[in-house]
Amino acid sequence: MAELLKFDPGGAYLPETGIRAADVTELSPQLERLRDEVCDIDVKMLRGELPIPDTKQPLDAGFYLLPEQLLEEYEQRREASQLGQILQATKALMAEVDRVVVLGIGGSYMGARALMDACCQPYYNELTRGERGSRPRIYFEGNNVDNDASQGLMHLLGAHREQPAGGVEDAWGIVVISKSGGTLETACAFRQFLAALEKNCGGDTELVRRRVIPVTGTSGKLHDFATALGCPHLFPVPDGVGGRFSVLSAVGLVPAALMGLNVMRLLEGARAMNEHFRSARAMDNIVLQYTAVNHLLEIHRGATIRVLSVWSKALEAAGMWYDQLLAESLGKEGKGATPLTTVNTRDLHSRHQQHQEGRRDKVFNNLIVENYRFDPLKIGFRDGDPDRLNDLADKALPEVMAAAIEGTNQALREDGRPTTNLIMPRVDEYYLGQYFQMMMLATVVEGRLLGINPYGQPGVEAYKRNMNRILGRQ
Repeated sequence: MAELLKFDPGGAYLPETGIRAADVTELSPQLERLRDEVCDIDVKMLRGELPIPDTKQPLDAGFYLLPEQLLEEYEQRREASQLGQILQATKALMAEVDRVVVLGIGGSYMGARALMDACCQPYYNELTRGERGSRPRIYFEGNNVDNDASQGLMHLLGAHREQPAGGVEDAWGIVVISKSGGTLETACAFRQFLAALEKNCGGDTELVRRRVIPVTGTSGKLHDFATALGCPHLFPVPDGVGGRFSVLSAVGLVPAALMGLNVMRLLEGARAMNEHFRSARAMDNIVLQYTAVNHLLEIHRGATIRVLSVWSKALEAAGMWYDQLLAESLGKEGKGATPLTTVNTRDLHSRHQQHQEGRRDKVFNNLIVENYRFDPLKIGFRDGDPDRLNDLADKALPEVMAAAIEGTNQALREDGRPTTNLIMPRVDEYYLGQYFQMMMLATVVEGRLLGINPYGQPGVEAYKRNMNRILGRQ
């Protein structure tokens, strides 16, 4: 059996400024009851076997069993399954185009962005088509209404030339993702980029249809638009799966497949985390341990700022995905920690002074990678030793990183600043699947501890209403 992520809360067990291991032990019975609620009661409610009380409306708990359901369906139906159809549709698109624009905002794009940054070569879009394995370059838009950013991408796509593509190298396509289809940023971008795509396809309607893959709800504005357009491939965001919990649905799987990622391993990682979550007792359960330590530090020590300190640039977007998940799920009713992702050692030179010496309102959750993708890069020897680094000539960057992690944590501990370590054996699809599922489960359990519904997003809905009103829309 493959290894799981590991969680070490030892740095949070501090006198006066941290918590005690006994505090977590005392919380264990409640944590296990909430775990059983997620695994059993919520599932039965979604199936219609139990009524859903008003306090649980909406109940977007479908994310929990989704990885297992998708894998089981694929094993039984292969090409006819949703996974099979995603693989077929993306294979066809990547054969025709060299660039794909992914349109979406919030949970509709952040998971895909995290997967690209973590699992693709760091400069993926700069590689030749051959070096990319004939997979398309990937760009993200529809997540803002920034005029110059949109125009810049249009220019890169050659939209200003207003002439059909001369071959695969000039051809591009669109993946548009929005459950409701009513999110203004994505809707505006889709209209603009679709018009440019029509020119790129020389007005060939059939070609345009083939080069647009919508991912949306079973009804709504985008669903209606895609249906009218006649797109041959239209993938659903399942009922009972909210946007920020949708990374392991077609929302994340379609872009991941276009990048050439192993979507099966992604889902298998999530399934492994589910099995651990269901079966491990609270004191051995990394989901419940992570939840308990962060919750207790917030309640008892005022650690209302939750810093996810990632020790790999590849995981920055994975941290930002978690920022949105935590903020929108728990930031309600005057409650909820404020998430903040930092990338180290980069951000030690811009933030660490404040974190080390500032207010005692933070917990530092380190996300640490054990094994790197590439061979270790040594510092190297230089004649004359002009920069006085020859004493480190035989050291490799992973050794320097390990020293930075240990030194930073030691400095924080010496000042009574609580830390934890979440350890990822390596950055790949399997462990990203575990990470996504762990953080979603932990967020739901913590919401229940706080007495709030982790699903739904009333603050975002208010913003949408106000923006439409100001623009003169009904």
